Amino acid sequence: MINQHQTTKEPMKIALVFFSPTGSTALVAEHIRDYLLDCRAVPTLIDITPMAYRGESLDMAPYDALILGVPVHSWRAPRVVRNWISGLCGDGKPCSTFFTYGGFQIHPAHHSTRTLLENAGFRLVSSAEFPASHTFNLGGWKAMENRPDESDFAVAKEYAEKTSCRFSGEDRNLPGPFEPTTHTEAFLDEIEMFRFRILSSLPARKAKSCSLCGICQEICPTGAFDAQRGAASADMCIACLGCLLRCPEQAITIPDLSESFAFKLKAEGMTIDQMQTKESRIYF
Repeated sequence: MINQHQTTKEPMKIALVFFSPTGSTALVAEHIRDYLLDCRAVPTLIDITPMAYRGESLDMAPYDALILGVPVHSWRAPRVVRNWISGLCGDGKPCSTFFTYGGFQIHPAHHSTRTLLENAGFRLVSSAEFPASHTFNLGGWKAMENRPDESDFAVAKEYAEKTSCRFSGEDRNLPGPFEPTTHTEAFLDEIEMFRFRILSSLPARKAKSCSLCGICQEICPTGAFDAQRGAASADMCIACLGCLLRCPEQAITIPDLSESFAFKLKAEGMTIDQMQTKESRIYF
């Protein structure tokens, strides 16, 4: 089948969707957007972090392709994003994924997200991963500080260029299998809950000075944070820490997580310096 853009040469319209409670994935998405513009594509940034933006499925009719960018939460895309993907209708259109991660295990995020997108009717043509400051750095971790950096953005440029060629049909190759997992979904769900063992108490307002601006509640991607109570609901919080990062009065706090970072490094057999040598990677 000949792709219509091979004959009309019209710029491809790309839905560049991202979920980014603390901003790292959004930063990479913005760079990819700029690089796609250089490739004469027409990308539209779509932020699905706010809960209201995930209330309706994305209509892919105006777009020729999809790029989805998310942080890795416990080896997979965040649950709220996985649920959102299930409501999409790809209708055979090409798609790509990219992930930001805080220096620890990233697989099977590529594999599992590809499966979800292909089940939704998309055809995945590429994927990428970018080291980024870990969410728990807000509690004293020092994982991938100051990442992504210029070296990562250089990889993002190459990713945008090559993905654009795959979207247009100029390059018809597809990526091989991604690293899968032998773990059951039940086990992965248990791993997903481990972040709440590290974060022994959820974000809460401790400071007496708070103007009740409501930003914490407004930006919470799951509706978990109640500005009046000054606390997050245990049933809804995903420990993204967006409320902590964006509170203009620094009134929201979490426990000191420094000790758990040392434990995590030891468990992974890794040092901070070794972690920092990790590089962004493209899967084609």
